[in-house]
Amino acid sequence: MSEREPTLRERQRSETRRVIQTHAVGLFTDRGYDAVTVADVAAASGVSAMTVYRHFPTKEDLVLIEQPGRLIAERVAASQATHPLVRRVGGALIEAATALTSDDGAPPDSPDADERFLLDSLRLMVATPALRARHLDSQYALQQAIVEALGHDTDDTTDADAAFSAHAATSACLAAMHTALTRWAQDNGQTRLPDLITQALAASFGDIAVVGVHRK
Repeated sequence: MSEREPTLRERQRSETRRVIQTHAVGLFTDRGYDAVTVADVAAASGVSAMTVYRHFPTKEDLVLIEQPGRLIAERVAASQATHPLVRRVGGALIEAATALTSDDGAPPDSPDADERFLLDSLRLMVATPALRARHLDSQYALQQAIVEALGHDTDDTTDADAAFSAHAATSACLAAMHTALTRWAQDNGQTRLPDLITQALAASFGDIAVVGVHRK
């Protein structure tokens, strides 16, 4: 079944969110997170502060990125159920990173606009205490979404061992991804993110986590 096409209103909402978030991350990067107000973001985006709050209820939400979490969960759900857990989760992380970062032959030290946005957002989350706390919250939510995508209801106690294994594998894979993301931010995106995630997963689990994963 083909996916439903977004309505005009949904496309407009998505574009408004993109514009606001892009301006917000740019201002936070240039001036510092604490020095920028929501009113500053609204003015730079050409909207009212009320519109900003409608799309982003808190200032911290302006830096958090929702798309990777949804994409990762979708890739996990589409993976082969017979594969080892770390391959299902690790493969989804690599594939999502490939989809979210450019691979158009541009020099690795010249990230495109999407990669620059991801890099700036990541650096803000690492450097800002309030954002680090929210980042941890978002990582927990991502872990829950992945476990559910693996086919384990987080509230189901009928198969506690399987659920525990899913949680453990997911947590370990996300820790490896965090190491890769930190390195990616430190070297300003000079190494492809999918390659760093692959390297981190292989170091943690061996080839079982990455064999058979298709990367462009």
